[in-house]
Amino acid sequence: MSLPLIGLTTYREEAAWGVWHQAADLLPAQYARAVEAVGGVPVLLPPVASTGAAAGVADRLDGLVISGGADVDPERYGAAAHPRTAGWRPDRDTWELALLDAAEASGLPVLGVCRGMQLMAVHAGGDLDQHTPDLVRHDEHSPGGDAFGTTTVAVEPGTRLAGLLRESTAAVACHHHQSVRSAPGFAVAARAADGTLEAIEAPGPRFCVGVQWHPETVADIGLLTGLVAAARARAALTPEARRRSAHG
Repeated sequence: MSLPLIGLTTYREEAAWGVWHQAADLLPAQYARAVEAVGGVPVLLPPVASTGAAAGVADRLDGLVISGGADVDPERYGAAAHPRTAGWRPDRDTWELALLDAAEASGLPVLGVCRGMQLMAVHAGGDLDQHTPDLVRHDEHSPGGDAFGTTTVAVEPGTRLAGLLRESTAAVACHHHQSVRSAPGFAVAARAADGTLEAIEAPGPRFCVGVQWHPETVADIGLLTGLVAAARARAALTPEARRRSAHG
């Protein structure tokens, strides 16, 4: 059996390498290495202007990761920008929301990482707290610069996440100053001790999980293994069986 193809959404930023300094489509290599380590083949998905292409992309993939990155445009959830909300990328928002539409329609397994979880909530009609330190009165979720904060999360028993992590609490690597306030249709899967929502999942058989932390930065604790296992199982289905599974 061929290895499952896992799409990874990317940044589009000004970057420098060798003699070059120009716009580049990029993603920390930890994502691709983590997918490869658990038996998948990473496929990078830069922002595409034609959102109509998303359905065709989803048809060719076996799983999808909505990666971390800049803040989501607050206009997407009908809010004015907080003074600390900055640098949103309309091209990424548009493309990744189209990918989430296509993934839902086709039953594609999805994992949202940090910004990815936030975008999943917005896609579902939810909204965000734009600066979490205003609520929790500390910066432990994002200590600044390129450092990750270590957050202990309590996992809800009986959730898909609990089955993937196989423990009731987990110490995870976080780097987020925003967090999910509401995510209609999703179940709460984990919270930090300060009450911050740290993981959500969709009910039903499809793998559709979002986490505020970065599972690609450490030895895999089950999330990427679970995504690739779901992708492999979907890849083994006939096209007709995929259509049936996508619609319940």
